[in-house]
Amino acid sequence: MSTSSTNVVIRPGRIEDVETIHAALLRLGDNTGAHQEITSTPDDLRSYGFGENPAFSTLIAEVGGEFAGLCLHFPIFSTWMGRPGVYVQDLYVESRFRGRRIGERLLRRVARECRKDGGAYLRLSVDTDNQTAKAFYERLGIGWSSTEQVQKIVGDAFFAFADAPEE
Repeated sequence: MSTSSTNVVIRPGRIEDVETIHAALLRLGDNTGAHQEITSTPDDLRSYGFGENPAFSTLIAEVGGEFAGLCLHFPIFSTWMGRPGVYVQDLYVESRFRGRRIGERLLRRVARECRKDGGAYLRLSVDTDNQTAKAFYERLGIGWSSTEQVQKIVGDAFFAFADAPEE
């Protein structure tokens, strides 16, 4: 297989891609050792990504009509900058297509679309032990922030927090 990236097509994800998107997310989970943390279903992606008020968008990369990767993202806003941005939730490239700059092309497309809409920044999170991803992002100029730390609350703790009475 040629290492040329000239035959890579990047297009918006469509509702008929949901099964492929979900399968790719499961493979991403396998690759990062976090498969057990993925509880989403194709129906979740269908409902929240392709319904009346989509919570996310996807870009699909194809090589010769075959799925090669995806970038799942959504808009965000910085009150400090006063500008919109984009948050990349998931970036995945099939192992047989790695080394063809598909991940970079997906990220650049997302950044270009964000900038076209007035955006000024891109954010993402990287698993702390994923050295390959960290090196990839650093090579592209996407560095880690020494002034921020991701905080989260999920599952039962989130529901208890959200459902607690206001005082």
